[in-house]
Amino acid sequence: MKNNASKPLALTFFASGIWDTIAGIMYLFFIGDGRYFDNPSVHPFYSLFLGSFFICFAYLQFLSACNIERYIFNVGCLIIGRVFYVVQLYYFIGFVEGFPSTFLMTGIIDGTFVILYLIFTVQSGFGFRDLFLPNKGE
Repeated sequence: MKNNASKPLALTFFASGIWDTIAGIMYLFFIGDGRYFDNPSVHPFYSLFLGSFFICFAYLQFLSACNIERYIFNVGCLIIGRVFYVVQLYYFIGFVEGFPSTFLMTGIIDGTFVILYLIFTVQSGFGFRDLFLPNKGE
């Protein structure tokens, strides 16, 4: 169907899975109270919870990238989640006193992924309906 045209989208989805794997490892082993990074302070439970979430999220992205045409709806879900995260992150960086600006880079990377998803979705021939409304099947 859209196989060759959807390869850039699948590769971007796979790359964002790598990015989420890195985030998962960071939260599992380096972020949290008493760990290497603890600003802002994060209770170990929440850092483990977020780390496991990121690892599961990355796994979903890796498997979906292998058949992006079938799982295009996952890209839409990811767009919603990443946009919410980026908006929330920039709000905290800009308006919450004392929030560390070290998270600025992750906001830039996640925002870039959202833009690439949208560009490659259009180039692949998918519509926005494909992203946000699941297909009943073929």
